[in-house]
Parts: sequence; structure tokens; C-alpha cells
Amino acid sequence: MNTAKPIASMHENWAYQTYEASSQILVHEGTKRYGTHQYLMPSWQDVTITENFLFEKVMHNKRICKRLIEKILGITIQSIEFPEAEKSIVIRRDSKSVRLDVYVTDNTGRVYDIEMQCTNPLDDELIRRTRYYQGMIDMDLISKGHNYTELNSTYIIFICTFDLFGLGRPTYTFRNLCLEDTNLELNDGTTKLFLNSTAVIPYESPDIFPYSDLDDDVFYFLQYINGHAPQGTFVNEINEEVTKVKESKEMEKSYMTYAMEIERRERIARNIGIEEGMKEGIQKGIQKEQLRFIVSMIKKNLPLDVIAELAELSVADIEKIKCDYNL
Repeated sequence: MNTAKPIASMHENWAYQTYEASSQILVHEGTKRYGTHQYLMPSWQDVTITENFLFEKVMHNKRICKRLIEKILGITIQSIEFPEAEKSIVIRRDSKSVRLDVYVTDNTGRVYDIEMQCTNPLDDELIRRTRYYQGMIDMDLISKGHNYTELNSTYIIFICTFDLFGLGRPTYTFRNLCLEDTNLELNDGTTKLFLNSTAVIPYESPDIFPYSDLDDDVFYFLQYINGHAPQGTFVNEINEEVTKVKESKEMEKSYMTYAMEIERRERIARNIGIEEGMKEGIQKGIQKEQLRFIVSMIKKNLPLDVIAELAELSVADIEKIKCDYNL
């Protein structure tokens, strides 16, 4: 029987992010649930690889990105390319756009989307998001002239700092299978994978980890994003890249601009919410006053057509109110 030995974290408090909606947010001991708060970006000095901005910059090191994909999926890739510095997909002007954290293709045309996810939505929003990402990626490929039969194989990978499915597994891999015969795979070329970093927290090394199929470097990587010191050649290489990015004054300025833009969007969203709430409240107030007026006029036995004209409603509406209030 395996005996787990806990490891002390490098960071005692990771609860530096709060969000507009109720959500679950990473702290070292696990995942906490917060109510409604304003989103706060960590300072540049406190940024870790779990912040999307830093994760994206580190993954733009081709060697690191390629090796991480290989180790997570257990495959070999000859080379990768970044089609765009920041991949955004918009199919129609009225559709919801998608901005992908790390979007790469390999020498065979396979597409990989890697996302860092630190907040656990209270519903199945994250799962539904993978469906939307898949559809948008496919539509983007089709718009570039591909036929349906030429659609590239795609891998959507979410690196989560929480256990989305609550089963304690370090990885959850999904493909389309036949319900009547689970040995029969649809082979539509789509794979969705969720990593759970909390699965490795109680264990000191991969030698005592109960899931032997997890690559050792992936084990140490999941520990690393939980705040542990880097272990192993690969994770130390990642850590060196993190240090390199954080020492760059240009990256620091870019992050500050990024943080200001996030704050601006959050402020706009809050203001829109307040404005919409005020409009709704005013409208409800008007409706209540109008109803009081109509009931009062009915009680005074005014003709229904006169009340309808004054209230700017139909006679049928006034008759319904009279019936509802037994007047």
C-alpha cells in the first residue's frame, strides 16, 4: 500500500484572484468557493504560471510546448508551429469569439489547444466551453478550404488546478464512443483532456503515486503549478523560462497593459450589470404603479375602455386584471 508524504508549498496563500460571478478559486490546500467580488490581478512579482498571461508566454517556447504536449498525450511530435501569436477565432460578426491560450499545429496538421484553468465554475460551463471551442476550431479549419474529410485531428487540453469531475484522477480523457459497445470509437478525430493538479498534492514523488500511467514529468509539472519547487529536468526548464519571462521589462509592461484591459472589461461589465439592474427595477416600479392605477379605476367603476385608453393597454388586458383580482 502506498504511503503518501505531504510536501510544503512554496506559496502559503494563492487566494489572490476574485471574480464577478460565484466561483471556485485555487488556494494551496485545494479549491475555495467565493461569492461575488471584483476581479483582482496579481502583481507582476506574484504572477505564477497559473496566470494565463505567463502560461501563454512560457508555452511560446517551442521546445517546452512541444515536450509538454508529448508528455501529456504520450505521443511523439516532429515539430510544432504557432499559426498566430494570439489565436482568436470569429466565424460571424454576431457570434461569440474565442481567444485560445496556446494554439499550435504539428507537422502532420494535428491541432492542439492548451488552456490553463484556475476557476471551477459552479455548473458545467467549462465542459460546454470545450464543445464550443471544438466547433469554432472546426469552422476555422473549414473556412480555410478544408473539406469535411480533411478536418485535422484536434486535442483540447485543459490544465486545471481543481478536480472537475471529483474522482481524484490526474487526467480525464474523452473521445466519442458507442454507448452500446464502448469498444467502438467514432474516430472523428476529436479528443478533450482535463488535467487535475490536485491529484498529486499528497504525494512526494511519482514512485508512490497510484496512477502509474502518468508521465513522471507531468506529475512534477502538476506539483509545480500547485506551488511546489520544480523537480526534474523538464520542469526545471519550464521554471527557467518562467524566470526569463518575468525578468523581461517588456513582458512586465505587456502584463500591466493586459491587467489594465482585464480591469477595464470587468468595470464595463459591472457598470452594464448595474445599469441593467436599475432599468429592470424602474420598469418593475412602473408596472406596479400602473397596476395600482388600473385596480383603483376598476374599483371606481370607470368604463373598461376608458381605463384601457388611460393605461395604454387593450380592453382584454383590463378584463384579465379585473378577473385576476376578483373585481
